[in-house]
Amino acid sequence: MFDQGKSGKFDTGPSRRGGGKPPANRKERMGFYADRLARALNLLAALSLKYSLTAFDAARRFAVSLSGQLLVMTFGFILIVEAVILIPSLAADQERWLDDTMRRAEIASQAIDTSVENTVSKQMSSQLLSSANVLYLAIEDGSRNYRLFDPNTVVPNQVMQLRRPRNNPIDDLRYLWAPWKTLMGAPNRLIHVQAPPTVRSGQLIEIVVRAEPLRQVLKSSLLNMLRVSLGISFAAGVLVFAALSGFIVRPIRRLTKVIQTFRSNPEDPKLKAAHSHRRDEIGQIERELASMQEEVRNSLRSRARLAALGQAVSKINHDLRNMLTSAQMASDRLSAVSDDPTVAKALPRLERALDRALSLATNVLTYGKSDEHAPQIQIVNLKDLAEAAAEDAGLGMTAQAPETVKFSLKASKGFHLEADPEQLHRLLVNLMRNARQAIELQPNRKAKGRITVTALKTADEVLLLVADNGPGIPEKIREKLFQPFTSSLTPGGSGLGLAIARELAQIHGGDVRLAATGAGGTTFEIKLPLKG
Repeated sequence: MFDQGKSGKFDTGPSRRGGGKPPANRKERMGFYADRLARALNLLAALSLKYSLTAFDAARRFAVSLSGQLLVMTFGFILIVEAVILIPSLAADQERWLDDTMRRAEIASQAIDTSVENTVSKQMSSQLLSSANVLYLAIEDGSRNYRLFDPNTVVPNQVMQLRRPRNNPIDDLRYLWAPWKTLMGAPNRLIHVQAPPTVRSGQLIEIVVRAEPLRQVLKSSLLNMLRVSLGISFAAGVLVFAALSGFIVRPIRRLTKVIQTFRSNPEDPKLKAAHSHRRDEIGQIERELASMQEEVRNSLRSRARLAALGQAVSKINHDLRNMLTSAQMASDRLSAVSDDPTVAKALPRLERALDRALSLATNVLTYGKSDEHAPQIQIVNLKDLAEAAAEDAGLGMTAQAPETVKFSLKASKGFHLEADPEQLHRLLVNLMRNARQAIELQPNRKAKGRITVTALKTADEVLLLVADNGPGIPEKIREKLFQPFTSSLTPGGSGLGLAIARELAQIHGGDVRLAATGAGGTTFEIKLPLKG
């Protein structure tokens, strides 16, 4: 326990935190309270600044957000509509007030008809003008004209026509501008009005009235309409904003959050866009986003597999080069010591295959690991290149090979083109090998397989059509035909053949596309630009 008496012996002033009792001296007491007040004011100022900045930042974020802009536009549009309604309403109020004044003047003027010789005394004239609340009253009735007026009144030259049809836009604009002219006019302004009478007989009645009473009426009407308009605008704006926020803003926020979360970890299969089953544009965005997420995941998985494949190939590249070099040396020794004609015939093909394999291993030409080198353009004889590619693709080119898929070339004699022979060879091998494997794997096939390369030249490009009479390409994989790891139908295939073929054509400035497919076969079109 604390010894309160002992501790209290030294407690003669305020503590370090500002506590304690105030001193007994008045001057010191005033300083004590001033210090306390200053600390409280400083704390209050700091808190006010903190929360003001927080509120300002929140208001700024709301103002630049879709919700804030939507709210401002909603109020703005409704106020514009209310203003379009208010302007003609105010003009109608002025016309109504002047028409009522005109009617009172007509009724007052009937006293002149009952007077002797159509004359009234000065006192009667003043009473009639006062009862009608006008300063000047004139009536044209055939050959007779009557006037009641205050001698001090100066009739304005500018006349406002009442009860007249408006036949052009100028009259409409004057009608709409008239109440604003009254509101902004001087307090002593007079208004001169003419109109055909409706209560009494006659051709024309004129009155002059003070603008101030009309201005007060218009001001009161304007304030009432503004109050009602602002109330309606606020209520309608809140309802419209709430509806649009629920149907548009909140779903967009949800989609934005999904996109941000997906960006942080696109490979997580749990991060999927929620489907609201809406049939409008928001629902379409949700479905497209979910589809895009799945495509991105597939692409990332493919890239990961390509990266792993590239790393694996780079690791075995050294050993593979040594193996191929040894095989090439053995081939050279075999060609030097053997006189067998069969060996002599097979050796060129073996040497050609070994050279290409060694070149591939040396440059590590694996899809997704290293890029293809720029094409070394040469003049290529298509017949020689196509036959070599068909041979490497396992196609038969003679009648003595009845069990193989036959190859044929349709091109003009001596047809040549400008391309990298090595890359064009690989392109054709990929397409032909895919076609041969599809034909060989077709169940219950009776017709002999056939692959034909047709060559054409146009004004600016070379067209090579690789056609087969195989089973065709299933519709479900046509859209992703040239994507890696997605189009292989061959057991053990990698799905890279068509992707590599397109890449080889594109680095030449051309392309490969699926021209036709169906039960009768498939045709791929290779486009290569003419050089020079």
